[in-house]
Amino acid sequence: MVKKGIFITFEGIEGCGKSTQSKLLCKRLRELGFSVLHTREPGGNEVSEKIRTLLLSPANTITPIAELLLYEASRAQLVKEVIEPAIKKGFVVVCDRFSDATLAYQGYARGLGVELVKTLNKIATQGITPNLTIYLHTSVEKGLSRARGLEKSGHKAGDRIERESLAFHKKVRNGYLAVAKTYPGRVKVINVANTIEKTQKLVFETIKKCLKI
Repeated sequence: MVKKGIFITFEGIEGCGKSTQSKLLCKRLRELGFSVLHTREPGGNEVSEKIRTLLLSPANTITPIAELLLYEASRAQLVKEVIEPAIKKGFVVVCDRFSDATLAYQGYARGLGVELVKTLNKIATQGITPNLTIYLHTSVEKGLSRARGLEKSGHKAGDRIERESLAFHKKVRNGYLAVAKTYPGRVKVINVANTIEKTQKLVFETIKKCLKI
């Protein structure tokens, strides 16, 4: 019988280090002998990557409700095509963002409402929820500075979401904290340390308890 897989997600504001930390975790788990699949949202397959391009391009103006539905469409495709099959095969699936991101960004920051987003999340995920979510906590100012990088030639750096106002990103951060408070058993808050290595150590100590290693 194939051992049931484990689903781990990474969440946080722009520039918190999710992508770096999720990749480092996957590397370490593979070294320990785990079968690991690393993916991301939006994206992770051909259809969802095309939706990602639409969502993140600064050239596009997208209404909040259209944005929400595009994120959910991308998620539905990723779950059916990638995440669900890998979990059934016994993989540790590590995803850079998932349904909690939609709660924080669209439910809270866009003001579309938590209940609406929860309903759409349930449809898109077919009831699949992470076993563990790592929320990397940092200040909005530090995160945006990392995400946007240097401003060049008088043009604002970053993708469509990263270019949102400081007030918007503070709402996202508050949204994530609300999600963490609502699901304390699943969502673990890790304060981003002053080095990648120190943050990785904190992440791995938390993961060890979930995987019992």
